[in-house]
Amino acid sequence: MNAAVATSVFGVFMVATVALGLLAVRGRRGGGGLAEWSVGGRSLGTVFIWVLMAGEGYTSFSYLGAAGWGYNYGAPVLYVVAYMSCGYAVGYVVGPMLWAYARKHGLVGITDMVAHRFGRPWLGALVAVLATVFLLPYIQLQITGMGVVVSTISYGAISLNWAYFIAFAVTTGFVVVSGLRGSAWVSVLKDLLVIVTLGFLAIYVPVHYFDGYGPFLDRLVTEKSEWLTFPGHGDSGLGQAWFITTSFLNSLTVVIFPTTVAGYLGAKNADVLRRNAMWLPAYNVLLFVPMLLGMAALFVVPGLVGAESNLALFKLVTDSLPAWSVGIIGVAAALSSIVPMAVFMLVIGTMWGRSVLSLVPRWERRQKGAAQLVVVVAGSLALLLTYTAPNTLVRLSLISYEGMAQLLPMVLLGLMWRRLTLLGAMSGLVVGVGVVCGFVFTENDPVWGVNAGIVALAANLAVALVVTYAGPHERDERPDEEVLARDEWEADRATVNAR
Repeated sequence: MNAAVATSVFGVFMVATVALGLLAVRGRRGGGGLAEWSVGGRSLGTVFIWVLMAGEGYTSFSYLGAAGWGYNYGAPVLYVVAYMSCGYAVGYVVGPMLWAYARKHGLVGITDMVAHRFGRPWLGALVAVLATVFLLPYIQLQITGMGVVVSTISYGAISLNWAYFIAFAVTTGFVVVSGLRGSAWVSVLKDLLVIVTLGFLAIYVPVHYFDGYGPFLDRLVTEKSEWLTFPGHGDSGLGQAWFITTSFLNSLTVVIFPTTVAGYLGAKNADVLRRNAMWLPAYNVLLFVPMLLGMAALFVVPGLVGAESNLALFKLVTDSLPAWSVGIIGVAAALSSIVPMAVFMLVIGTMWGRSVLSLVPRWERRQKGAAQLVVVVAGSLALLLTYTAPNTLVRLSLISYEGMAQLLPMVLLGLMWRRLTLLGAMSGLVVGVGVVCGFVFTENDPVWGVNAGIVALAANLAVALVVTYAGPHERDERPDEEVLARDEWEADRATVNAR
């Protein structure tokens, strides 16, 4: 009976999710072109941008991984809150700059930007392929996360394999048709459920299991004090140096992450992004809930090991709540997989449709159709590998964020400093990706107590600068305003001062 009730609640919400995504493009003839599909026609307001970008930061990791890290390690999991909050501060400056650059030149992603900055269409294709390698594991992780959630909240009635397929089918069902706008609409439903369910659990679990926060925190300090200090429980190697370097690296990387840039470019003006950067940190408060509940599970369901620890939060939920509420909480967690997965798929499709397949003459005028086709292919590939070789993408996921960080010099430095040459940027990128892969795949991350990605980025930047200054000076006859990115507000102020 519990399985039937929870599964029914879940099914109703999944149908509503697809319907909401499809309704997002009602009245838009033909669904518009690639810009309409990929960046919402650059017309999304503050609320839609807020829920969309909050949805990218609040994924299935927040329900599974954050609780699991809280259960296994404790304090180190706070790096998520630290880097996201710092990233929003960086985004206050970078977001409007990228938005203005893309709008001025009709661009729809970072692959477009690097191709335009260096005047090499093939460079956009190369970055698209590299970014796809780093993004594909995120699709697989969201499929896996949703599968675990659905199987758990259905009390095992829905198998993992079917749950994986549902995750793929629901996401593909609306993102191919409605694009970024549909993801933004679904994000509204997701965020309402996330706020309500986590707000409820933040009160319910301490009161139900410990008679309030006082007894819970007193017991945590007394019996599990190791979880409240660095490097946390166990021999994790996640000490203060790792925390600082990871927070710093990720706060820079998140602003040029292709999915974040898609959110930037969907805004109707730069002020939307500035307001968004000020409001988004408030959403991070919710991240403390699964982290805290993961530590609460130490007392309620002790002894979880390996992948089981990621179910710490749901063990608390299914143990004591009625089936209908389990279903609603499961829907919130499932939508936290679907929304970011939709944006990941959309971004991969956009990069390939705009920067790779457009180099083929027959696809040049069919960029949107090519992008939609790539969405289905990318999602299908991630689903297939989830079934047949899950460890392949799991291993790739280890370098996803640190690997994406190696694009920082080419994207950010390149858009702000004209002297950076193509040879310098490419040399640094090759070295950075090589170093991070070497450290991660030889299991030397952290290295010397710090995040391996920041060591690779330092090598990347050093090589880029040395090659730029030592190599030949590249001639580019275009004026600075055609090559470099500037915040529109700063540009307007400079014009006024000049007068």
